[in-house]
Amino acid sequence: MSGTAVVTGAASGLGRAIARRFAKEGIKVALWDVDLAGAKRVGEEIGTLATPFAVDITNTAVVGATWAATKAALGTPSILVNSAGILGPSAGIASYPEEQWHRVLDINLNGTFRCCQAAVPDMVAGGYGRIVNIASIAGKDGNPNVAAYVASKAAVIALTKSMGKELATSGVLVNAISPSASETAIFGDLTDERRAKLLANVPMARMVRPEEVAELAFWLASPACSFSTGATFDISGGRATY
Repeated sequence: MSGTAVVTGAASGLGRAIARRFAKEGIKVALWDVDLAGAKRVGEEIGTLATPFAVDITNTAVVGATWAATKAALGTPSILVNSAGILGPSAGIASYPEEQWHRVLDINLNGTFRCCQAAVPDMVAGGYGRIVNIASIAGKDGNPNVAAYVASKAAVIALTKSMGKELATSGVLVNAISPSASETAIFGDLTDERRAKLLANVPMARMVRPEEVAELAFWLASPACSFSTGATFDISGGRATY
């Protein structure tokens, strides 16, 4: 498998693991992240197949310009993985800071939309593309005190369904992954109490490993995934109920 993939949020966590998995198969990877130093560190881990790009996905013009720069440097990408996201504060709905509500949605949902909007015209023109949106199991069954995060991930699932149907005959497939919690930077330093809460509804009684999510993302981004679109793939250790 060859070609070029864009992975957002590639400086850490799931994005880093997905980028490494793609490069293992000889795919050129554009490491998109607001943290350029972190993206460069991941690029050094991966080697010559990785190219870091500084990109703020809350800025439409920057996303468009970075897509153009990626095309010029690596060729037109046929894969986009939207992994960039933040958790936001932990607060009840009555006291949830409105500015943080908008920030979480602007990164998690609107950022995904912006990147898809940049990618889709070229993918449709080429008659082939794979878009993988990283959602969350929380977007399906809800978690308390993180309303913006849950709402944003539920909306990513809905966006995926809409795009999947819209592009179904174009050669561009759009799917989502809904992982349960993993030990990545998004959760910060985990206390035993916090870890227990995160695992309370996971029958397998452990966190998902980033490498496990990366394997699923790789399949969804490959030609082997040929008849699935607009779907949400759970990787939750049995937590998912639908």
